[in-house]
Amino acid sequence: MSVEPLIEKGTPAFRRACLALILASLVVFANLYAIHPLLPLIAETFQITSLQASSVFTLTNLTLACSLLVHGPLSDAIGRKGPLLAGITATLVLNLAMAYTTDYSLLLWLRAALGICLGVLPAVAIAYLGDSMSRKAMVAAVGLYIAGNTVGGAGGRLAGGFIGEHLGLQAVFLSLAAFTLLGLICVAILLPRPAGFLPQRLSPAGGFQSFIDHLCNRQLLPAFLLGGCNFMIFINLYTYLTFRLSAEPWQLGAGALGLLFLTYLAGTFSAALSGRLNYGGGLPGMAIGVLLLIGGCLITLSEQLWLILAGLLCNAFGFFLTHSLANAWINQHATHSKASASSLYSVFYYLGSALGVYYLEPFWRLAGWPSVVAGSLLVLLINLGLIVYLRRKSFPA
Repeated sequence: MSVEPLIEKGTPAFRRACLALILASLVVFANLYAIHPLLPLIAETFQITSLQASSVFTLTNLTLACSLLVHGPLSDAIGRKGPLLAGITATLVLNLAMAYTTDYSLLLWLRAALGICLGVLPAVAIAYLGDSMSRKAMVAAVGLYIAGNTVGGAGGRLAGGFIGEHLGLQAVFLSLAAFTLLGLICVAILLPRPAGFLPQRLSPAGGFQSFIDHLCNRQLLPAFLLGGCNFMIFINLYTYLTFRLSAEPWQLGAGALGLLFLTYLAGTFSAALSGRLNYGGGLPGMAIGVLLLIGGCLITLSEQLWLILAGLLCNAFGFFLTHSLANAWINQHATHSKASASSLYSVFYYLGSALGVYYLEPFWRLAGWPSVVAGSLLVLLINLGLIVYLRRKSFPA
């Protein structure tokens, strides 16, 4: 039986695979983040507190993170494309259900289920690229895939806010359902079969052992921690900056604050560029990304709004550069069960986003924004130390 060749960069198959994963990324992250600016509307619609409304958003992130521990081993056993299409299909059904629910508790359960469905993409995407593409093509494709993440996250928030404000909450879910259906059709048609996929026997003990192996791998655990700590700081800086900019002297409204997420688009560029910065295993590029994130944090200490925005652009560029290269690093250094390794990275990543608010809250209460920046810099310096550790372990003198 002949073995299909791996996809090379610049070929029609490379373009098809990248376009399919970008579209899948747009669908998943638009569904995840579209309700972020709609939490006040949800509170008003269901007559609930702001904390209850926030749970509709945070619970999805939590179930997404936990589901990755299942999706990774399952994908290593049964394949990449099939689970991805199943997850997108279930997302479509859940959106239709959410559009017509009038009960808060049911909405909460549907959003929890949504997180499980959305978790399929981060669990299988990088592993799919590792199965299908040559090393050079894979690194470039990872950057394009992460770029799709940034557009999906920013575009989902902007579209969700606009549609929700003018047409209501039901219209948001129906629009997401229509967009998800379109994405499902395109991904099913465009995404090639992974040529190098080798199924592994599915067993709870084997899956658990794979996670233990990855956590004991000295070239993987620091990269897991790097991804989680970086996202912990990056995403929660936006949270506290909205509180800062809604107060004196800026007094920005909700619409203007939503536009802050357009700075994510700097990350779209850096993620797409990351494939060209993969020398030295990508470690120098990761370090550059963290240093840019440090510089962006310092710039936001300014009282000038344009400088604060410049700092956010710097943050987004640096964060997504490091994130893209770290994803590629995980795939290249996982000795087996690559989907499980990618899933573990995503678990650290999304748990970091959930825990970051609890880490930065004491700093915010202590001395406001300057204290938040100081707390952020402590973590980012640790991240530089993790990169130095990886450099010494991977390229000893």
